[in-house]
Amino acid sequence: MTKRIQIFDTTLRDGEQVPGCQLNTIEKIEIARQLEKLGVDIIEAGFPVSSPGDFNSVVEISKTVQSPVICALTRAVNKDIEVAADSLKHAKRKRIHTGIGTSDFHIKHKLNSTPEDIFKRAVDAVKYARKFVDDVEFYAEDAGRTDNEFLARVIEAVIKAGATVVNIPDTTGYCMPLEYGEKIAWLVNNVPNIDKAVISTHCHNDLGMATANTLTGIVNGARQVEVTMNGIGERAGNTALEEVVMAIRSHHSLDFETGIDTKQILKTSNLVSTLMRMPVQANKAIVGRNAFSHSSGIHQDGVLKHRQNYEIIDPAEVGVKESAIVLTARSGRAALKHRLQLLGYDLHAAELDELYHRFLELADKKKDIGDEDLEILAGHGKKKAKPPIELVSLQVMCGKSTIPTATVQVSFRGDVFTETASGNGPIDASFTAVKNLLKRRVRLEEFLIQAITRGSDDIGKVHVQVEHKGDIYYGFSANTDIVTASVEAFLDALGKIA
Repeated sequence: MTKRIQIFDTTLRDGEQVPGCQLNTIEKIEIARQLEKLGVDIIEAGFPVSSPGDFNSVVEISKTVQSPVICALTRAVNKDIEVAADSLKHAKRKRIHTGIGTSDFHIKHKLNSTPEDIFKRAVDAVKYARKFVDDVEFYAEDAGRTDNEFLARVIEAVIKAGATVVNIPDTTGYCMPLEYGEKIAWLVNNVPNIDKAVISTHCHNDLGMATANTLTGIVNGARQVEVTMNGIGERAGNTALEEVVMAIRSHHSLDFETGIDTKQILKTSNLVSTLMRMPVQANKAIVGRNAFSHSSGIHQDGVLKHRQNYEIIDPAEVGVKESAIVLTARSGRAALKHRLQLLGYDLHAAELDELYHRFLELADKKKDIGDEDLEILAGHGKKKAKPPIELVSLQVMCGKSTIPTATVQVSFRGDVFTETASGNGPIDASFTAVKNLLKRRVRLEEFLIQAITRGSDDIGKVHVQVEHKGDIYYGFSANTDIVTASVEAFLDALGKIA
């Protein structure tokens, strides 16, 4: 029988603890709504006693989100628990997540206490939380480095006191996968009432083991996983939601399932990255820009022959439009032929051979080869076609005490139009002016600035990706003025819609 794994998302609590990634209440609500669409089972909405802002966020998320359980974190302190209960009063389904450190390190050097005192405080906290809610989760902080016999005593006692979920965190990311799996198995076999509660994993990535530890945890009996989108979190981060979900989905032999709508993964990842101002590394598993990109000639040939030669996940499963065949100096004839065919060129073997040599010469000089380069190589497009939308002039006003304002003038189908708009910054103001002027309902999916040279006179290369009526359009530009480059790249993408 397939076993259901509960997805406990702590992006808005543990994930938000990343320095510089704090969210306001409106942003938290937006992410919570998307997490609901994604299909997570539990949303840990915050640590209410920590600040009025966190308290208010839990209140407002409780009012807005209907399907998932809304969870609030506390210490094993009565005041914390009271505040958490108050913050959850509007939640349709509510949970208090309370706990205390159980390792020798935490007992002696953090809490300045004794094992027996910790044991009593753990039990008392769970009993007190049960006075407010029926669903209480207990965390044994630093369980990864806690003696198994003491951990088992505490877990047995808090379940007896009313805990419905017991969280076994590898708080410092110390455990190896085999070690963490054995700890979960040990609890399953040595806590008499363990069947009365759900075992949860909560793994950190300090040694890069978070996903592996989480998977060994569920293999050995855990039925809830605590994760964050994009793996964000304290220090090196938490277990990445998308990695665990797709590992379960890809390995049918594990006989697990989740309630996640995987087609919402990329959208959720992008939203979290944007609102937390934390870019996803290009080679990040599942959601990185290069996760489904192929530049090696051998890989490109294999993917074009059969996707599963080099892709274990269909990109569409996670909301990615398609795999990317990126033309570089390492690309082979198969990738070049494939791209040329998409552009309408069907070359004979000898013609392709001759073109391939010229392609390699150009690829050694440029990092990426675009469609216009291929048009020129194929003997066409020597004169670049006039784009349908051109930037005529751009004037931007911004500063510390000035509302960013942009006046954009563009040429569109032979006519010149001018529009002025304000925004959060010079680029946002410029983009708003362009959208108002062209009356295009588009969503900016990706905005990337890369340095080409070095120094204060650096040339910036801008890549934008926009969505319009379900289709994706790309735009590129380069300029020493990064605002100009950004607007030109945006117009390049919009011109392809036109």
